[in-house]
Amino acid sequence: MTHTIKLLVVEDSVMTTKIIRHLCLKTGGIDARYASSRAEAISILDSEQNEFFAALVDLNLPDAPDGEVVELCLSRKIPTIVLTGSFSEERRERLLATGIVDYVIKEGRYSYNYALRLVKRLKANEGIKVMIADDSKTARHYLRDLLKRHRYEVVEAENGAEAIRQLMAHTDTRILIADYNMPQIDGFQLTQLLRDKYEKTDLVILGLSGEGQSSLSAKFIKNGANDFLRKPFNQEEFYCRMMNCVETLELVEQLRDSLRRDSATGLWNANHFRELATELLETNEAAEHVKPISIAVFEIDDFDKINADYGRDAADRVLRTVGEIVGEALSRFYACRQMGPTFAAALPGIDAARCVTLFDGIIARVNNHDIEIDGHKLNVALTGGVSDATGLSLDKHLEQAERRLQNARTEGGNYMTAG
Repeated sequence: MTHTIKLLVVEDSVMTTKIIRHLCLKTGGIDARYASSRAEAISILDSEQNEFFAALVDLNLPDAPDGEVVELCLSRKIPTIVLTGSFSEERRERLLATGIVDYVIKEGRYSYNYALRLVKRLKANEGIKVMIADDSKTARHYLRDLLKRHRYEVVEAENGAEAIRQLMAHTDTRILIADYNMPQIDGFQLTQLLRDKYEKTDLVILGLSGEGQSSLSAKFIKNGANDFLRKPFNQEEFYCRMMNCVETLELVEQLRDSLRRDSATGLWNANHFRELATELLETNEAAEHVKPISIAVFEIDDFDKINADYGRDAADRVLRTVGEIVGEALSRFYACRQMGPTFAAALPGIDAARCVTLFDGIIARVNNHDIEIDGHKLNVALTGGVSDATGLSLDKHLEQAERRLQNARTEGGNYMTAG
């Protein structure tokens, strides 16, 4: 589920505000409030109780010529991205020392696109766990502060051995930042050990070192690290490397997800559903206390007639609509399109009676959702069957649910039965 990001924009340039407003609307997912002065910003912050996820602010305003609005947002613990019309090394160092997320030089539309992309990146980072493995407490705290500034979740380990233990405890860790020079297991050895278990697309490893050997970066990368940084490093380079690593992970995950999805409905495809449901049933059977699991099979009624009467585009629209309704209603469970107009679902923790009740609601929503085709309103119906017996394989569950579906169809259809 996508959450709207609440953004405070403080900018006195009408043209710049107009560009940012347009890009926010185009980008989507951002609810922006606009102020042209520090006084207006204070009024908005007070009236909306500081409920802002981030702020995009001009460094120099008529009533805040020396970055006072930046101090205002930081004092209210709002992640802040600074807009500035000029650049110097002295200004850069001063800005980064304040604890801002980043600064953007006003050089055109791309700059503002980057700023908004960064705002969305901050939101996405909240679900990404990063582990820091470094025997220096000072170094760990410095890295932790940088990562927290960009909203990552952080876990720390003071050596390679502890990093392995922490990874076992925090199995959802996506990125490991490993210093080379650590006792027990150094960063290089740690990388070699972890690559026996984790692919580079499952756990990103970023090597760090203050050692003088120029070959160390190549040694790290050749043995499994995704990237390498030499200490001391530039903050901005660190953030850019992190962003590249994360975006690569996300692209791989999107690709994997697309291969598991049915293109017509957005639900799982039949092969991935079979993997999920089989594992679910086997895990449940091996558990000390077996819980109910319902397996449902359901179909769109008269789908062939819809295809014949209205054409393939209309049939595809019906599939997409049903997929959206089923996907939303069964978001906690597993649902797939098997083939044609036939769907299946696995509902752990739900017995057959509760499953039928749940599907009554889904069928009612489908019935009440008029799909307009060439000026005609098309009413769609679903018919299905449920199996919740224990000790059955997935194929046996599907066969039983299919028989019950056919029984329901014989009796007129447009309902779900468990018997």
